[in-house]
Amino acid sequence: MELPLWIDFFDELQNVRGRSQNTVMAYRRDLELYIEYSKNNKQIAGFYEYMKKHKLSTRSQARVISSLRTYFKFCETRGMTCPELRDLRPPKVKVGLPKVLTPQEFQQLYDAAEVNDPVKTLRNQLTLLFLYGLGCRVSELISLNVIDFNATDRWVKVVGKGSKERLVPLTEKLAEALTHYLKECRPKLMKENTPAILINDRGNRPSRVDVWRWLAAWSARAGFPEPVSPHRFRHGCATALLESGADLRSIQMLLGHASIQTTQIYTSVTTNTMMRAVEEHHPLSQLKEVSEV
Repeated sequence: MELPLWIDFFDELQNVRGRSQNTVMAYRRDLELYIEYSKNNKQIAGFYEYMKKHKLSTRSQARVISSLRTYFKFCETRGMTCPELRDLRPPKVKVGLPKVLTPQEFQQLYDAAEVNDPVKTLRNQLTLLFLYGLGCRVSELISLNVIDFNATDRWVKVVGKGSKERLVPLTEKLAEALTHYLKECRPKLMKENTPAILINDRGNRPSRVDVWRWLAAWSARAGFPEPVSPHRFRHGCATALLESGADLRSIQMLLGHASIQTTQIYTSVTTNTMMRAVEEHHPLSQLKEVSEV
């Protein structure tokens, strides 16, 4: 079975809506799962059980349904009738609070990134400074080029989802570390001409796998029970800024969130932190008991 307007749909995703290659591939996997199910089944209701049998989490199921609805809506704009739109409803997803990286955990990772080679040590620690200091995604990190760095005004241009650009200010420490790295270390790591800021051990632009592998190694060396994911740095950056008094709109611009609602989830994180602090340190929490009437 083939879905109609397949080529047109993916052409629009990539060339009109500007979706990233990773996003386009995710749409493709979701639609292919539906195609596989539809070979022997015609009832939409059974697709939910089919996804469960494939061990898809509730969040993953919601993403698949969203992909399908996007596709069928596209088909209807091209004159087709798609009754599936009435039957496809995403499952309710319980939104959990993001797991943040604390400043103490960052310091542990930063220390663990030190290796015998001082050049690679600076590259490793600069990678961590970028993740935590910019709050950037892995795809944004590995896409950074030397030309994107403005040393005079201390900012870097980050290209996010949908090829949207944003200028992210750098702290003095990060700007100094980057300047030193570009002058003293990057030329020693390079084996071929590349515009990339970060250079992997093979002498060229690192991949997402490189970054994940680095983080896994540093996490193990730091004594963490599991690898620290890149997104924890992003959550940690946003939460630290919010707790220090930064406003939501500034954090939204820094992280490249399309909607302020996405940024607002961090207010729940800081509220929980404040509640724990009150519970642990407020004098009233030390009372042994409260008199009852």
